[in-house]
Amino acid sequence: MQLFDLSGRTALITGSSMGIGFALARGLAQAGAHLVLNARNADRLEEAAKTLRAEGAQVATLAFDVTDADETRAAVDRFEAEHGAIDILVNNAGMQHRTPLEDFPADAFDTLMRTNVYSVFYVGQAVARHMIKRSAGKIINIASVQTALARPGIAPYTTTKGAVANLTKGMATDWAKYGLNCNAIAPGYFDTPLNAALVADPEFSAWLEKRTPAGRWGKVEELVGACVFLSSDAASFVNGHTLFVDGGITASL
Repeated sequence: MQLFDLSGRTALITGSSMGIGFALARGLAQAGAHLVLNARNADRLEEAAKTLRAEGAQVATLAFDVTDADETRAAVDRFEAEHGAIDILVNNAGMQHRTPLEDFPADAFDTLMRTNVYSVFYVGQAVARHMIKRSAGKIINIASVQTALARPGIAPYTTTKGAVANLTKGMATDWAKYGLNCNAIAPGYFDTPLNAALVADPEFSAWLEKRTPAGRWGKVEELVGACVFLSSDAASFVNGHTLFVDGGITASL
């Protein structure tokens, strides 16, 4: 399976101390990649790195705030200068805030935009500037089932994830000519810390099982194959695409 082999490549995964980011980091390591974990909480980040190292992964940590453009660029530039190329970027950092739209606080909307959209631009641009010089690189942005669908109480989150999909198209349009592949993964409903309140709600879980053709919540490990594919030579002519991994929820009324 040489097409999917990531041996010798370095992957930076933002928001990778827990949840989907941690699962994707683990999966990339199993495919041969060296890892650079990112989060703001240095203690939690080091704990995640310790776990993955115990499993045999080669792991570095890079604690920086993805919503700060200057800090992001400085961290990426420093890593490239001191440790070498970042070959794969997974823009996973994100957050949720549930409030009816008519009551949604303006500051919460701004925080969502900065965390879910600005970070994709900031980190993507900082890493792409180095990838362009090498005429190679893989960028995977984490979108959502809410890229295509909406639910009550999360309109601003839906806004951010629609923006991620379109920013992904823009990245591909601008950077494919330099040898970069820029794509997105849109997870459906997965059992993660971000969704803990929904997972614990029997009424919502019952609704989800009926609404999703697969009839269940997703497991974070089920996102790994898509990430490895988009990070690998197997996806050399895939660009600007959003791959839905959602148990069929966007395919069914």
